[in-house]
Amino acid sequence: MMNLKEITLFEDLDEHELKIVSRHLKEIRFKAGETIIHESESGNTMYIFKEGKVKITRKITLKIGERWGEAEKAMDVLDAKQVGFFGEMALVTGAPRSATITAITDCTLYQLSSDDLESIAREAPLTAYKIMMKIARVLANRVRRLNDTVLKLTTALSLVVSKR
Repeated sequence: MMNLKEITLFEDLDEHELKIVSRHLKEIRFKAGETIIHESESGNTMYIFKEGKVKITRKITLKIGERWGEAEKAMDVLDAKQVGFFGEMALVTGAPRSATITAITDCTLYQLSSDDLESIAREAPLTAYKIMMKIARVLANRVRRLNDTVLKLTTALSLVVSKR
C-alpha cells in the first residue's frame, strides 16, 4: 500500500490514524474505459486515487435537429494530483450518484464505504472528523465554483434575452 500520507484526504492524519484508516480501505483496480460509477445508481462509497485518471460525465438533454435527445457531457477530469477522491456525495448523503465516472487510464483506487467511515468514527472520532472536514472543504469549494458559473450563465442569458 502506498504511503497514505501522500493522499490529500489523509495528509492531516498521524501514523496511528493512518493505520486505523488503512484497515478500512479496499484497493480496487479498473481498466481504461471501464465505468466506475453510473449516474443515478445508488451508492454509499467514495473512491480515493492511488493512481490513474478518470472522466466525469453527466447526461444532458439536447435538441438534435427536430428531436430532443440525451447526450453525455464531459464535466471534468480528475486524478490524484487534483482533489484525489470522488464519490463523496453518495458517501455523505446516500443520494443517487450525480454523474458517471469512467477510467481514462488504468486506475488503482481505494474504496471507503459509509459503514467504514462509521467504524472509523466509533474507533477514532477525531480521525473521522479530520476526514469529514477535508471532504467538507472540497464540497464547499465546488459549491463556490458552481455559484460563480451560475452567475456567469445567468448574466449571459439575461444579455441574450434583453437583446430580443
